[in-house]
Amino acid sequence: MSRSSRRGFLRNLFLASEQKMPDAGAKTLVCVFLRGGADMLNLVVPYGDDQYYSLRPSLSIPRPNGDDQSQDAAIRLDEFYAFHPKLRPLLPIYREGRLGIVQAVGSDNPTGSHFEAQDQMEHGEAYGRTIGGGWLGRYLRTRAGKNMTPLSGVAIGPTIPESLRSAPSASAIDSLEDVQIKTPSGDPRAVSLALSAMYGAEAGVLGQPGRATLELLNRVESLRGRAYIPESGADYPAGSFGAGLREIARLVKACVGLEVACIDLGGWDTHFFQGTTDGLQAGVIDELARGLSAFDTDLARHRDDVITIVITEFGRRIYENASLGTDHGRAFAFLAMGGRVKGGRVTGVWPGLEEEDSPGPGGLKVMFDYRSVLSEVLSASGCRNISQVFPGFKPQPIGLV
Repeated sequence: MSRSSRRGFLRNLFLASEQKMPDAGAKTLVCVFLRGGADMLNLVVPYGDDQYYSLRPSLSIPRPNGDDQSQDAAIRLDEFYAFHPKLRPLLPIYREGRLGIVQAVGSDNPTGSHFEAQDQMEHGEAYGRTIGGGWLGRYLRTRAGKNMTPLSGVAIGPTIPESLRSAPSASAIDSLEDVQIKTPSGDPRAVSLALSAMYGAEAGVLGQPGRATLELLNRVESLRGRAYIPESGADYPAGSFGAGLREIARLVKACVGLEVACIDLGGWDTHFFQGTTDGLQAGVIDELARGLSAFDTDLARHRDDVITIVITEFGRRIYENASLGTDHGRAFAFLAMGGRVKGGRVTGVWPGLEEEDSPGPGGLKVMFDYRSVLSEVLSASGCRNISQVFPGFKPQPIGLV
């Protein structure tokens, strides 16, 4: 944690200490952002549409062949859709009804710009309209006063994403070991002793906030340096994505008030040599699938309290380009995982493979505004003020959770 992050954490700690410590059953929303515009047509394969194969003669994923273990063919989900073979680790979760998919989700952004599309989506806006802060930040503001802590909003990585801007409390960390207040003596217990002297014996107004601060500090300190062992044999993939999900699971179980966690997975901007069942994109799909599968296994006892969503700024073009890749497109398949998800199905009408007739890059037609899906997820997470998160927007019903 950087020096500025430590200062921010300390400030947030005292601001949040006016609240009670969270209950063990607090709900958590985990947002996985696939940076670069993921080609979801090759993750959730519309093998039932012959045009998919004619438009992607080199990049299409072969139709299911009846063998779920095949490395060279898509894995059948139903009569129309199939998984990329590297998504095999998610197949049991899908079949058990904890993984749901919404097809043709997107925004009205016409620019084809990664930066602009990500910025709009993270702020929860319509194109050309500016709203203060990020959608997750506004969501946490609706929760302000309900057991908030400095770890209510966490981003795995060096910076706070735009989606968490304006949150009453948010921290950027790589691991729980970063959550430490540095002292000249090198002993963080000195902070606890000082706070005990200030608050511990006080019976007045400052007594409860001080005790809440001490409780959070002591809870975090009790976990520091202890080897974290994932449950049920969960095996996270090597790399920052797997390590980040592992830390989120650790925070969920630590009962430190985690309500929102953000983590990115990059490498999806596949203009050149995208690959099919192996190659550039297949490697990232494998990392995504093994990470989510391990996370689901690790949190088996907490599945009803955690919803994980997978989102990207836009999908790719329907057809392959001359460089054996795909260019920036429009709609994508939205994934959600958790015990409260109505999974085991792909929700939404297939829009067909005629590109959307609108300004900007072509691609799969947008059938659901991304804010409709996010609104439903937030409602399931306990938000009763969706209009404060997405002001002026009327969500469509989705039926995902």
